[in-house]
Amino acid sequence: MKYKILITSFIAVTVLLVACKKDDTEQQANTSAVKYDPTPYTMNHAGFPAPPIADDNLLTIQGVQLGRMLFYEKMLSGNNTQSCGSCHQQQFAFTDTAKLSVGIHGLLGKRNSMTAVNMAWNTGGFFWDGRANLLRQQALMPIQDELEMDETLDNVITKLSASKTYRDQFMRAFGSEEITANKIALALEQFMNSIISNDTKYDKYRRGELTLDSSEERGRVLFFAEYNPSFPELSGADCAHCHSGPNFSNNRYMNNGTKSEAEITDIGRQGVTGNINDKGKFKVTTLRNIALTPPYMSDGSIKTLEEVIDHYNNGLKESTTLDPALRFTREKGLMLTAQDKADLVAFLKTLTDYSLLNNTAYSDPNK
Repeated sequence: MKYKILITSFIAVTVLLVACKKDDTEQQANTSAVKYDPTPYTMNHAGFPAPPIADDNLLTIQGVQLGRMLFYEKMLSGNNTQSCGSCHQQQFAFTDTAKLSVGIHGLLGKRNSMTAVNMAWNTGGFFWDGRANLLRQQALMPIQDELEMDETLDNVITKLSASKTYRDQFMRAFGSEEITANKIALALEQFMNSIISNDTKYDKYRRGELTLDSSEERGRVLFFAEYNPSFPELSGADCAHCHSGPNFSNNRYMNNGTKSEAEITDIGRQGVTGNINDKGKFKVTTLRNIALTPPYMSDGSIKTLEEVIDHYNNGLKESTTLDPALRFTREKGLMLTAQDKADLVAFLKTLTDYSLLNNTAYSDPNK
C-alpha cells in the first residue's frame, strides 16, 4: 500500500512537472514568436548614386514591409475607403490619371497627384510647394487633409492598435507593439524610399544592353542639347536645364510659364516661404515614367506629352517669376519642327520602367 502511494505521488509530480514545462515552453513560444528584426533592406540603386537616407531611419526589411502595409491600408482614411495607394497607383508609376484626385468625401484636391517614385533622391522638400521638409512629414499630411483622407492620427492609431497583425509588425519593425504617429511616418518613409525606378529602356541603353532607334536617339540629342537661337540647325530643346541627372530633375522650384501674371491664383512655393520671388513656382518633377503620368503640371492643365512640348516650344506665358532661361526662349521659341517634337516624345517614352509596374515588392500585400 505504501509503495502504491509513493508510486502514485511520483506519477502525479512527474505529470505536474511535465505540464509546467509544457506551459513554460508554450509561453516562451508565444512571447518569442514575434521579435524585433533589424535586418537591413538592400536597395538596388544601379545607375544612381547612393541615396541620402537619414541615419535615424535606415531601411530594414520589416520596416519597409510595415510601410508597404500602411501605404495600402484604408484604415488610414476617415471612412476606411482610401489609402495612399488610391491616388498613388503602381500601374501609373505611383500617381493617378486624374487632373485633381478625389478625396473620401468626393471633394477635389488642390493640385495634381505627384509620383511617389525615387523619393530617396528627392531633396529640398516634398509636395509641389515643398511644405514638408522630410518624407516622413509628407506621409502624414494627406491622412489629415480634409480634402483627401480626412482622418485624425489618434483615430488611425486606435484602429491599427486593435489589429494583432499590425501590433506584431510594429514589433518586428521597431521592437515594440506600441503604435505611434512617428512610427507610422517612419515606416511609410521607408517604403516610399524603397520604390526605385532604374530599369527603363534608356537605362538599358546607358548600360550598353541595347540601342535606341533613330527617332529615340535623335530625341535624346535634342533633349540634352542647349537652346541656340543664333544657329537654329544646332539648337536643341534644352530640357536638361531643368530635368537633369539620373532622376531627370534638378529638385528646384521654378515657374515654367503655364500662367501669366494675371492668371496665377495658386502662388505655389510663395505660400511656404512668404517670398514674393517664389510666386507661381513649383517643384520640378522627375521625368521618369512621364508617359504614364498624364495629365501634367501642378494643376493637371496639360493633357499630353505633345502638348507639353508645344508649351515649351512656343506657349510660355510671361510673369515676374518666369524662369530666366525659359524667358530667353520666348522671342523665337525653341524652333522645333514636327519631326523634332515626335522624336522628343519617342525619347521621353524610353524613360518608362515597365518592371516597376509589376514589381510585387511595391504592390498591395493584400492582393
